[in-house]
Amino acid sequence: MKLDPRTPVVVGVGQAAERIDDSDYRAMSPVELAAAAAQAALDDCYAAAVAGEIDTIAALRQFEISGPTVNAPFGRSNNYPRSVAKRIGAEPRRAILEVVGGQGPQHLITELAGEIAAGRSQVTLIFGSDATSTLRHFAQRADKPDFSETVEGDLEDRGPGIEKLMTHYTIIHGLVDAPSQYALIENARRAETGLGPAEYLRRMGELFAPFTKVAAANPFSAAPVERSVEELITVTESNRMICEPYPRLLVARDQVNQGAAALLMSIEAARRLGVPEDRWVYLRGHADLEAPAFLDRPDLGHAPSAVLAAREALAVAGIGVDDVATFDLYSCFPAPVFNICDGLGIAPDDPRGLTVTGGLPFFGGAGNNYSTHAVAETIARMRSAPGQFGLVGANGGIQAKYSVGVYSTTPGPWQPDRSAQLQAEVNGWATVPVTETPDGAATIETYTVRRDNGRPTGIVIGRLAADDKRFLATTEDDELISLLIDGDPLGQPVQVRSFDYGNRCWL
Repeated sequence: MKLDPRTPVVVGVGQAAERIDDSDYRAMSPVELAAAAAQAALDDCYAAAVAGEIDTIAALRQFEISGPTVNAPFGRSNNYPRSVAKRIGAEPRRAILEVVGGQGPQHLITELAGEIAAGRSQVTLIFGSDATSTLRHFAQRADKPDFSETVEGDLEDRGPGIEKLMTHYTIIHGLVDAPSQYALIENARRAETGLGPAEYLRRMGELFAPFTKVAAANPFSAAPVERSVEELITVTESNRMICEPYPRLLVARDQVNQGAAALLMSIEAARRLGVPEDRWVYLRGHADLEAPAFLDRPDLGHAPSAVLAAREALAVAGIGVDDVATFDLYSCFPAPVFNICDGLGIAPDDPRGLTVTGGLPFFGGAGNNYSTHAVAETIARMRSAPGQFGLVGANGGIQAKYSVGVYSTTPGPWQPDRSAQLQAEVNGWATVPVTETPDGAATIETYTVRRDNGRPTGIVIGRLAADDKRFLATTEDDELISLLIDGDPLGQPVQVRSFDYGNRCWL
């Protein structure tokens, strides 16, 4: 097949990691971790003098610089992408710092592969890193490392982009963290299954137990321990409840020291630089879609826009879901994995497996860069089995943004996707009316319980009996809290009242 010389290929991937208890632990900074991964990606393409050819670099934000304010207690680089570039001897003309979200790695790969296909770039490096485990390790110590550095150079800082992730309404009702918001999604999905809390908890454990086996065999894992279903779902002192229905071992592990990178080139550049063709992996399919605002969604338990993105990526690749050899479905919590399984008809115990890394709770997933590791592992799998297809599904926000990539060594032309057209369709989907000032009789649609400083606070999404409008409310009512923790409150009647400081509900 004769391909356009501008056709993009992934030619190198790299990962780096260290654990606190490693004998050679060095307390690497985020820049050092990303640079190690970037150098590994350069080495992986089996060609010399590539760093000087990089014209574009794009970086994922670290966990500590992903919020509206910077919280980097050990200091940070003023220009993270160019700090990494400097360490590997690159002087790119363009440097990007991406918005917040787990969709970022695959989104950047798709976007910048498109830039290569359009002839606006020839060699691109994408990377990210987190050193959250080291931050915690040294938090109370006097000998803290200094991660601050200053480098010159332009930076296309796209900003955190978190304004779509939360509103005043959600903030005043305690929806400021991922676990509590995904718990609402999880319990809404449980309502559709008809399962009780204990049965559903077991289903979550059965979904994730195979992930731990993959993580245990991955040298880059933050927690390489194989665990049984019982270990995952039994609440103990070390596996405490984070919020209903999640024990700690069923949520993303944010304590990691990891970095990952991917190197993309045009076929023309790969040939010119001497990259062997057995290193080339094609992005055969891709799509990016964004869901409606969380409270507006008719079905809180699912994100059909993510399924639509996966279907589009498969269509662009010209294959069906049965043709996929490997999956890595973003697994910050069970819900996003179930969502794709439900939508594509994949069994949760599919023998192909649903992760190539070990998943976010076990391999690790501190912030925005997890799926770069998923891409790196997928590229390795594709090279080891030429002709197969691997799918990476990258989730961001509150099951809000989904980016999908389908990879293969089988050559194929760059194909644009229909994401813009499909997004217009998604934007036209029906929404649910929401009120911020509910009063009167209502029923519980979904719920969770936060445990701030050990004190339980219930968070409820409900529907008013009078007009079926959706609302948010919190509760510290003992009787209702008891039902939320020990019973099954889905569909139960409550009373709700609006106050200046938010809404409150009770049985």
